[in-house]
Amino acid sequence: MSDAYIIDALRTPRGIGKPGKGALSKMHPEHLAACVLAAIRDRNQFDTADVDDVIWGVSGQIGLQAGDVGRMAALDAGYDVRASGVTLNRFCGSGLTAANLAAGQIMAGMEDLVVAGGSEMLSYVTAHGMKMREAGVGSAGMGVGNPRLQATHPQSNQGVCADAIAAMEGISRSELEELGIQSQQRAARAIEQGRFDNSTITVRDDEGNVILDHEEYPRPETTLQSLADLKPAFEMFHSMPSQKGGPTFAELIKQKYPDLEFEPLHHVGISSGVVDGAAAVLLASREYADRHGMQPRARVVAMANVGDDPTLMLNAPVPAAKKVLEKAGLGKDDIDVWEVNEAFAVVVEKFIRDLELDREKVNPNGGAIALGHPIAATGAILIGTALDELERSGGRYALITMCAAGGMAPAMIIERL
Repeated sequence: MSDAYIIDALRTPRGIGKPGKGALSKMHPEHLAACVLAAIRDRNQFDTADVDDVIWGVSGQIGLQAGDVGRMAALDAGYDVRASGVTLNRFCGSGLTAANLAAGQIMAGMEDLVVAGGSEMLSYVTAHGMKMREAGVGSAGMGVGNPRLQATHPQSNQGVCADAIAAMEGISRSELEELGIQSQQRAARAIEQGRFDNSTITVRDDEGNVILDHEEYPRPETTLQSLADLKPAFEMFHSMPSQKGGPTFAELIKQKYPDLEFEPLHHVGISSGVVDGAAAVLLASREYADRHGMQPRARVVAMANVGDDPTLMLNAPVPAAKKVLEKAGLGKDDIDVWEVNEAFAVVVEKFIRDLELDREKVNPNGGAIALGHPIAATGAILIGTALDELERSGGRYALITMCAAGGMAPAMIIERL
């Protein structure tokens, strides 16, 4: 079995994901993806005719963001027509899943050079009314409108799920706000010290004018007091019918957990930010890298996917981490960097507690609470963030994982070379 090498990882800065307000919001979704595909080609100078596939994630597949964005963006970026492309959807886990599939194809000996990643323009999705019930911006495709599925596996709004898990685990709002403020502080430090510079491109228009060259979402001025003053963001979803004449989102959870008492808790300061963004990871086989003089930055050690309770929806990262560690033959103490998507503060807090981790190793440069969560792009972003941190700190192994709608989590372990 061939090794799958990570040659490089690049991403755009994240723009505010509100129609007309973020710097990226007026771009065509395929153009945004094309920017990062062009950048990773230009920095690594590979022949795009050699690309076996572009495996791309998009979650909000609607309108201009529907269809095969991976193929269209590659063409838009000027890739050779022989570079095929496919687009997939595992909700929040799409970008990481794309990289996992790319690595698997290379390890199986079926392909030699693959670009994987994802993109999401939540400003576009929001503008077109696709309420993706994830992180407060909603989602289709989670059993809503399917009474038979909802009767067996009731699936709620993710923010309501986060509130339910916090109550179930006995995690207080103040404890979650401590994690939220830490995300802001760590992200501010990382930006100030240039820790993201190696992986972040400048987005330009066709005339070369800068569209975005910095992160738009972080709020470094955030304090514990300002977080304490915020109102819960998902209160309306607790009492909102999941569909016309149907149970509320809170009642969907209580169908499975009738004795669970919970109330609105998560707010915008402890939930992932709504942003636009794209990210790409270049992977190659050992043979291709050696033949073309490529210098790999990391090796993909192991990959895993896990399904968990779709009603609570957000709890799969812990079993995914355990599964990928077992596949890699590693223990938790072998991992130098943990990147766990901050979909909601409770996801990361529960992850740290369940695995009894050193908090300094988990999201050391902040996460989606401070930086934003461009749904299908985030997994690919986290691979690059983890790799940059391994190189900065001298660590060896990083584990990347994230919750996804439907109660799923992909995971990957990489080794710095």
